[in-house]
Amino acid sequence: MSASGLAVFDKTLQITNIWLDDLMEDHGPDRQLAWRMLSAVLHTLRDRLPVDLAAHLSAQLPLLIRGTYYDQYDPSKQPSRIRSLDAFLEQVNEELSSARPVDVNEAVRSVFRVLSHYLDPGEARKVREGLPKEIRELWPDPAKLH
Repeated sequence: MSASGLAVFDKTLQITNIWLDDLMEDHGPDRQLAWRMLSAVLHTLRDRLPVDLAAHLSAQLPLLIRGTYYDQYDPSKQPSRIRSLDAFLEQVNEELSSARPVDVNEAVRSVFRVLSHYLDPGEARKVREGLPKEIRELWPDPAKLH
C-alpha cells in the first residue's frame, strides 16, 4: 500500500529524496539546505534559459521538484541578462541568503551534477549548452556521467 494513497505522490517524494540525498553527500546531512540549494540553482537556471528550453527542462524534473522550479516564475522576464559566472553565483547566493552559509560555487556544481546524473543526457546537454561558457564549465558533461 502506498504511504499517501497515490502512487504518483509516493514516486515523486522518493525521487526527490534521492536527489536531496545526493546533494547531502556533498554538503552534509541537512535536508533543508539541500532543498534550498536545489531550489535556488533551479530558479537561477530557469530564469537564465529561454522560455522554451526552460519548459523542456521542467518536463524532465520529478513532479515535486517541478513545483519548486516554477515557484515565483515570471516568463516575461526570461531569459535574464545573467551572462557571467559571478552574476549567476550572486543570484544563487541571494536566494540562499536565509540558509546557513554554503560555498555557492560548490552548491551550483552539486546541483548541476545531480541534473546531469538524473536527466536524459540529451536534454541535460541542451540545457548545459544554452548557458554561457563560464557557467557551463561548472556543469559536468552529461555524456561522461552515463
